[in-house]
Amino acid sequence: MNARKTRSGVLLGLAVAMALIAAGCGEKSDTGGGSTGTTAAAAPAVDEALAAKVPDTVKSDGKILVGIDTSYAPNEFLDTDGKTAVGWDVDLFNAVAAKLGLKTEYRTAKFPDLIPALQSGKYEFAVSSFTINDERKQQVNMVSYFNAGTQWATKKGNPAGVQPDDACGKKVAVQTGTVQQMEDLPKRQKACKSAGKPAITIDSYQDQGQATAAVASGKDDAMLADSPVAAYAVKQTNGQLELLGDIYDAAPYGYVVKKDQTEFAQATADAVKALIADGTYKTILEKWGVQAGAIDNPAVNP
Repeated sequence: MNARKTRSGVLLGLAVAMALIAAGCGEKSDTGGGSTGTTAAAAPAVDEALAAKVPDTVKSDGKILVGIDTSYAPNEFLDTDGKTAVGWDVDLFNAVAAKLGLKTEYRTAKFPDLIPALQSGKYEFAVSSFTINDERKQQVNMVSYFNAGTQWATKKGNPAGVQPDDACGKKVAVQTGTVQQMEDLPKRQKACKSAGKPAITIDSYQDQGQATAAVASGKDDAMLADSPVAAYAVKQTNGQLELLGDIYDAAPYGYVVKKDQTEFAQATADAVKALIADGTYKTILEKWGVQAGAIDNPAVNP
């Protein structure tokens, strides 16, 4: 299952990736992170009991500073203005924050940098399709809110004949820092070696848009990413790519909170529960077509 990625502060999400494909360009430069501005909280009414559990250091200014990697459409990416964070992950967390009496301010950063930056105090929260795993739970609190699996994609017609269960000898694109890059592909690489087959050429990219463009251009034979991200990427290429194989290794995404803020983490989980109960959660997921990943039991460090 996916761990996550790194995105560029100047990328306009997958839309820019597709524009680069049309221009015959398969890669983009990464300039690091920048502010995406302050986003007004969504409509849900404040739950005063939950708001009371927000740390004073967070609620003192009425907003929460969120680290996010905005290159993972449709989860989180930059709008056409190149500044505003959008996506279903953003919409949902805006609603969560509203329940807690907060507005949101998103700051774009590279995915691998988000948890260290949160720990250092640069951000008060991290929202970026983080897969919950034991390694992360040792560093931070994680609040489950969605389930996603891994999905492969390839050029239309699969001209390279890629098989996810036997990708030996193929060129595979993946985003740096994701579970796919850190756990999934290394296991497949080891299996190729054990079987005496050619190694997989693993091309890691700083954001998902670059990985998608590399496959669409023919530079790489296939890619793998979180299931909603792979499906969205295929849709945005207007027939250049197709999904390959079944979704596997479903696991929960988690909001990231500092390790010493367990009460805040629990309040966040309870806010998600409240959104499930009042229908806001379902409405947001259906708006983006990702309702298949809905859960009914958000929890801290599941």
